[in-house]
Amino acid sequence: MKADPAVQRQLLELAKVDAELSRVEHRRRTLPELAEIDAIEKTLRSRRDALVATQTAASDLDREIARQEKEIESVRAREDRDRKLLESGSIQAKQMNDLQHELETLARRQAALEDDLLELMERREALELDAQRTGAEVDKAQQELADAQRRRDENVLDLDTTQARRDEDRAKLLPRFPEPLLKLYERTREHKGIGAALLRARRCGACQLDIDRAAISEIKSAAEDEVVQCENCGAILVRTLESGL
Repeated sequence: MKADPAVQRQLLELAKVDAELSRVEHRRRTLPELAEIDAIEKTLRSRRDALVATQTAASDLDREIARQEKEIESVRAREDRDRKLLESGSIQAKQMNDLQHELETLARRQAALEDDLLELMERREALELDAQRTGAEVDKAQQELADAQRRRDENVLDLDTTQARRDEDRAKLLPRFPEPLLKLYERTREHKGIGAALLRARRCGACQLDIDRAAISEIKSAAEDEVVQCENCGAILVRTLESGL
């Protein structure tokens, strides 16, 4: 394939633009904020799950406390009824003994229920503290997530701006190249990552490998308008005064 040497040299401008576009794309995929956001989202889900579990446990305890309080009220009401009956003086001695025995039983039952209630309320208080702490952790994670997302969006906006400029530069360059040369460049770039590079001395600017003497001899003997490629990576080798040929 042949192409005007001046046109071939302009491939270096296109390769420079494409290299920056590749860096933009790599940067877009590897923004540190992306990994940070992923980690924060996992933490946030874990903390939200923990908060829901704590709130559910607290709700279960609230129902248990309500049931316990209701049972205590029932025992107290029974105790008040028995005591009023005793104080009325309208019952016989045997019934009085039975009532006194029942009052003693109710007192023990009430004491046991109140002890259980106290334990439940202590557990409920501990859960409330857990919920407050976990809720604060959720709020902190949400703030961290919002901050990371803001920084990600700012960086993406910068990358979008750079890409738009380089896309514009690329669009201006493309009409300068004949179609066969451009197809070769694009095909090489697609498979090797770099379509064209400067030949400096015996080194390819794309793969940074030295070209053997036999290949260099062939390149030296090739016409100036002959399109030559690196024997190692296939990139189009652009010859300039720096090539030392």
